[in-house]
Amino acid sequence: MTETTGVDDGLAVRRRKLKFRSWHRGMREVDLIMGRFADAFVDTMGPAELDAYERLIETPDPELLGWVLAEQPPPAELDSPMLQRLRAFHRASRGS
Repeated sequence: MTETTGVDDGLAVRRRKLKFRSWHRGMREVDLIMGRFADAFVDTMGPAELDAYERLIETPDPELLGWVLAEQPPPAELDSPMLQRLRAFHRASRGS
């Protein structure tokens, strides 16, 4: 076993947990948005991207949905490249 295996295992566990949390948030609309996004991208995210995604996933569903749908502006500290990526993915998946 190599030293990097532990790091890789830790990232794999973190990714699985994020995918689960993405699909089991509470509000079905947000589950679908976050779950599909996580399935598409979480496996290729590095630690910094996972940190940014975790910050978004900790946001309450109604607020996050408003930001993704561009119905409400996010606070400056959360208006990140990750949120923009999530918005773009959602728009593309809806065909608009």
